[in-house]
Order: sequence, then structure tokens, then C-alpha cells
Amino acid sequence: MRLLVTGGAGFIGSHFVRQLLTGAYPDLAGARTVVVDKLTYAGNLANLDPVADHPSLEFVHADIRDAEVMSRVMRGTDVVVHFAAESHVDRSIADASAFVETNVRGTQTLLQAAVEARAGRFVHVSTDEVYGSIAAGSWREDQPLAPNSPYAASKAASDLLALAYHRTYGLPVVVTRCSNNYGPYQHPEKVIPLFATNLMDGLTVPLYSDGGNSRDWLHVDDHCHGISLVATRGRPGEVYHIGGGTELTNRELTRRLLGLCGADASSVRHVADRPGHDLRYALDTGKITDELGYTPRTDFGTGLADTVRWYAENRSWWEPLKKVAQEARRPD
Repeated sequence: MRLLVTGGAGFIGSHFVRQLLTGAYPDLAGARTVVVDKLTYAGNLANLDPVADHPSLEFVHADIRDAEVMSRVMRGTDVVVHFAAESHVDRSIADASAFVETNVRGTQTLLQAAVEARAGRFVHVSTDEVYGSIAAGSWREDQPLAPNSPYAASKAASDLLALAYHRTYGLPVVVTRCSNNYGPYQHPEKVIPLFATNLMDGLTVPLYSDGGNSRDWLHVDDHCHGISLVATRGRPGEVYHIGGGTELTNRELTRRLLGLCGADASSVRHVADRPGHDLRYALDTGKITDELGYTPRTDFGTGLADTVRWYAENRSWWEPLKKVAQEARRPD
């Protein structure tokens, strides 16, 4: 079996690759794994260090918009797991162009290469943000898409493209939509590693508005386990939700992080809310549970504590990333 994993040096993609190559997914055991990553600020070869010498791993430094390269690497592929995406909402608000290029044009390039190479299953990894905001209850997979940020809109467009390639060309596409991920190796621009590393350095943390926005939290290991189930047993043409089962307001999440880092409320700096900020996300995960037997296995309290501990023990991984981000914000 040959797997093509796009964005495999990023946070979620690298976790999937590490787990895959160390035997966590028996149905994919022994697969030849080709990782494609452009190595933007969010892609980091160090994320693959634990499996860098694995004989089944091949790394290709490339942009998914490069049709010639994607055509070449797609040949003989049995399963595509497409993680590669621009994914930070604040960045999309500042400049949406990269999000349209990577998330829409890049996905279409991959889909076309998969059709032409007669590739096997194509797992398109997406987000709950494509639905917009929900005041009560939870979204089912047939909920209409109503994205509110440029990032979410670009992902919604790529979802629709992927499903259209299934209907038009018969490509066996399966779409997954997940809730907010957390865990080790997540870029420190995201809320949990940003807050944790700031607090470790005695800095304040920027909490949007009153912190009342609510999210479901999903450990990256549970997410990747769900993806492995969809990759091997999901029905082509279908959408599957992958959630963590722990809904918290940003205020409550901040309180927990303060406690884990030995800080108090004086470390919280309230900042103006961002434009189009969705109030609440919530996924109904009954479909993947009933059809594929998925259930989240990581207790949030334990997972969050382990994540904070990982950042405390791996300063050499995140400090250079924060330094680059700080230098990029400095005026010329």
C-alpha cells in the first residue's frame, strides 16, 4: 500500500505520520508513506524527527499547487490523506490570498492529479468552522455551510470541490470535519501553545473580548485515530465529524491553563474581539461513532496537562518559532 500525506510536516499531519509508521493503525501497517510539504512557517521537519530514518518514509519538499510534481508523486497511490492547508483565522483576516491559493487551488490540483493517476481513496481533512456559528445543539453532516472567516470560506470551497470530484469523476473522496485540535508540536500561534508558552515566560495572554466563545476540544491523537478509520472504512462521498467531546468557553480554557502554569488572572489581557468571530462550534459525532466505532480516548484534563508539560520540556522546539514570529512583527 502507498499513502500520500500532504502537509505531513505540520502539526496534525506529522502526528498522523508518526503514529502510522510506529504501528498505531493496523489497517495501514506497512504502508509506503510519501509526505509532501512546502515547509511554510507551519511545516517543520523537526516534527518528523522521531521517524525520519524509517525505511517506509519518503519526504518530498513541494507545493501542492505544483501540478507537475503532484502528478508525479500521485502515481501508484492507494490512499491520499490531505492535511495541507493554511489554517490560522487571524492570518486569513489580515490577508486571505494565501488561503485561497493553498486551500482552494492547491486542493483542486491534488484532486485532478488523483483522478488522472486513478488514485485510491482521497481523505480531505476539513474543519467545523465551515458551518459558521451555532447557538445551541450541534451540527450534523448535512448542515448547510455558512463560513464567516476567509479561512473557513476557503475550507468550505475545498470541501465542495472534493465532493464534486467524487460525484463528477467517481474519485472515492471522503471528507472529515474536526473540532479544535490541541497537543504537542502545535505551532505557538495557536491558542493553547500560545497561552502556555507565554505563561511559562511570565508574559500575559491575550483573551478575545470576555472569553465567552465556546469550542469543542479534540486531542490530535484522537483526531488522527478518527482519520485512520475514515481512510480505511469510511464510505466514499460521505462527510464524517470527528470531535473530542469537551466543550469549553475560552474563558474556562484560560482558567485551566493559568492553573497548570501556576499563574493567576492578572496574567490575562483582554483584547478587542476579532472580526466575524464565531461564538460557538459543536459537532454531532454520531455518524462516525455508529458506522466506524470512533470514540475520543483522551481525557481533556489529562491531555491538556500532558500538552503543557510537553511545551515545558521542549523549549528548543518552540522558542525559535516564537522568535521568528516576533521578528516578523517588528517594523523595518
